[in-house]
Order: sequence, then structure tokens, then C-alpha cells
Amino acid sequence: MRTILFFFIIGFSVQTWAQKMPASSFIMVLGVAQDGGYPHTGCQKNCCKMAWKDEKLRKNVVSLALVDPKTKKWWLFEATPDIKLQLQDFRKRTNKAYPFLPEGIFITHAHIGHYIGLMEFGREVMSTNGLKVYILPKLKSFLEQNGPWSQLVSLKNISLVELKANNPVDVAENKITAFTVPHRDEFSETAGFKIETPTKKYLFIPDIDKWSKWDKNIIDEVKKVDIAMIDATFYGSTELGNRPIAEVPHPLVIETEELFGKEDHNIKNKIFLIHFNHTNPLLWDSTIQKQVLKNGFNIAKQGDVY
Repeated sequence: MRTILFFFIIGFSVQTWAQKMPASSFIMVLGVAQDGGYPHTGCQKNCCKMAWKDEKLRKNVVSLALVDPKTKKWWLFEATPDIKLQLQDFRKRTNKAYPFLPEGIFITHAHIGHYIGLMEFGREVMSTNGLKVYILPKLKSFLEQNGPWSQLVSLKNISLVELKANNPVDVAENKITAFTVPHRDEFSETAGFKIETPTKKYLFIPDIDKWSKWDKNIIDEVKKVDIAMIDATFYGSTELGNRPIAEVPHPLVIETEELFGKEDHNIKNKIFLIHFNHTNPLLWDSTIQKQVLKNGFNIAKQGDVY
């Protein structure tokens, strides 16, 4: 009787999970924090103290999964310092229904929170075989010409796939289009991605200097998609204390709110703010979180499915 009951419970658990996941391609959020994660290395301020004490409050560095239930394949966006946690988290959340490794990884740029997770695929850890990494030309050259990343290439742990800006690539029945955005491009250009599934269109711009510097209009681009996950690194201009925020320019959340202030609710409601610095109160201040939601915007949450 106990054995029968055990298998009934396990069967019910799997069925419940399957009912929660969409039948068509979808996006799962695997991280929402800026490159340093939350809590942040060395931070003993109030913003991080609570997360040091309570592991449930911690957030991984920004990352998405594109999941295709039809083909049982998935693709990862960004190779973050938290990649081993994110691969395991994806496996757990999908009840092992997909391969442990993605079909490929799309990377925006060469800042630490977005590409150094590639180290996990080298001979010291997983020693993968030809894992596809989709990148724009300057980032491709950077990885090929600089160690330790060049070893991943020479040992064929990863296979670099060069993207052309504004040219879509097909992954199963989905399309991924890279485009460039202005950012601190010390080692590579910076990409954003448009993700098109058979049922939805998504915009993913975790890093950009300012909306006004882009050669496209962010309002128009948001109107073209169903969900836009966009840079919300800092809420306001005074978060960094003595460090000049001009050293790391990003659109402030209050600037984005003002920019979209006159737009209809259905336009603002497409926006899911993401890539939060540890100082950003949207990570830990419920009053400000509620105000942003009241203003018509959304806050991306780790583990959510869109």
C-alpha cells in the first residue's frame, strides 16, 4: 500500500508540474541581478545584510532560458558567474524534462556577469564537446585571441557561432535576432536580443548606457513585442554613494518610468525590469516595488515563466 501511495504522489507531482508549464515555447528567468549578484561581494550595507543572513533572498546574475517543449530543447542567454547554480535550477524547475546542457548559449557582451561562466565548460570542470556559443564578431575575436577562453575554442569545448547584427537565426521553431546597443565596449560590442517564438515576441536588453544614445526608439521597440526585459541596474542616481555613477552609465528606473509615463497601460505593462544592482531598492524595498507596479511596470522575478 505504501509503494502504491508513493508512486501516486510522484505521478501527481509530475503531472502538476506539466500543467504549470506552457505547451509552446516560453522564457524562464534564471537570474535578475547585475554582474556582481545579490548580495554583492564585500557589501555589508543594509541592502545586502539581509541577503547574507537569509539565503532565500539571494538572486543570481541576469540570465534567461528559452525553452521549446515540442523539441525538448532549450537555449541559455548569458553565461554568468552563477551558471552552475542556474543549470541546476533549470533542471529542478523543469523536473529533468530537458537535457542538462542547453543546445546553445547566446551572450550579449564581455562584462564579467555575462560571459565568464564559460569557464565551467573547460577541461577543469565539464569538458564539454562543441557546445554552441552565439556571439557577435568582436566578442568572437576576443574569445579566440585571449586566454583562458581561447583554450575552450582550441580544445573544441565550445563552438563559436558568429551572429550578424539584425539577421535572425533559427533555433527549432524560434528566431533569435541580435542587435547592438551603446555600452562600455572595452572588449566587445554589446548585443540585445529579440526572441520570437510561434506565439510571443520578447525583447532582452540587460545592459545599455542610456536609451537616448541608442539609434532606435525604445518605446517603438517595446510596442513591437509582447514582453520587454530591459536594463534596470540603478533605481536612482545616488545609490553608489561616493563612487561616480557616470563611470557605469545605465538608464535609471525613474528615467525609464518618466520616458514611458505618457504611454498607455498596456504598453508599460509589457516592461519587465531586470539586471538589478545590489543597491537597487527594487531588490529589497517592498514600498518602492509596489510603487513601480502601481505605475504600470513589472519586475522580473527569478524562476518566473513568461
